[in-house]
Amino acid sequence: MEKIAISLSNSIKFKYIAIVMILMKIGLISLLAFRIFNSMNQLAFQIDPLFAYFVGVGFFAQLIDGALGMAYGATCTSLLLGVGVPPAFATASVHTAEVFTTGFSGLSHIYFGNIDKKLFFRIVITGVIGAMIGAYLISEVFQPDFIRPFISAYMVVLGGLILYKAFKGRPQTPVNKNLGILGFYGGFLDAIGGGGWGPLVTSNLLRKGNPPKETVGTVNTAEFFVAFFSTGVFMIFIDLEAWQPIVGLVLGGIFAAPLGAWLVRFIAAKKLMISVGLIVVLISILNIIRYIY
Repeated sequence: MEKIAISLSNSIKFKYIAIVMILMKIGLISLLAFRIFNSMNQLAFQIDPLFAYFVGVGFFAQLIDGALGMAYGATCTSLLLGVGVPPAFATASVHTAEVFTTGFSGLSHIYFGNIDKKLFFRIVITGVIGAMIGAYLISEVFQPDFIRPFISAYMVVLGGLILYKAFKGRPQTPVNKNLGILGFYGGFLDAIGGGGWGPLVTSNLLRKGNPPKETVGTVNTAEFFVAFFSTGVFMIFIDLEAWQPIVGLVLGGIFAAPLGAWLVRFIAAKKLMISVGLIVVLISILNIIRYIY
């Protein structure tokens, strides 16, 4: 796998990565539009009262993710679970929206030159494999009522991990070992829990000594492919009854993506990581309390 990644990084140019991302987005837009309009013909159309909330969640989460390289899924999933969206629908909505938001974010990072191509290929292949396995399990194997508290508990752990990484220093010289394994676990946990790619992959790459700007840009761009293939699995097994959260997250995220890619050059990462970690932990604890009582 390592040799394949190195070979791809040497032979594929950034512009080809961007073209593939655009074509994949067009294909998913066409399929998603068909399924949404088909469901609207079958069901009485009514705007969800929480639609503006979904847009706000998408904007806030993507702004953080674009600037920090993590916490989109953790933020969105915890907030969606908090208003009663079922776990499978929540993680499916987040990953479908991520295809569009990370697509815009990734293209923005390519434009600004924030990507390490060799690093990109070392995490994206195994990340996609792990994400597809996790998407299948959350869609077909685990029951919603059973998995809900575990996902919230997982979000608490993710929030704690973000806080831990905020205070931990990193080495001066990058030590990039076992990146394929890191990508696999990042993709798997991201799909099954609705978040985790950024907190696990970005934080570990920063801890290994990789430059923040290139790390954030690389992980965000790789996340597009991880989200795309997990979404493909979700669309096979889950009906798009929750299409309004998807559209809301997409609309909010599209406007925030270029801004996040620009802010990564100026933002104080430590302060933002602390803020995001606290938000994710508190919201997830509240979700657990709601489930118990």
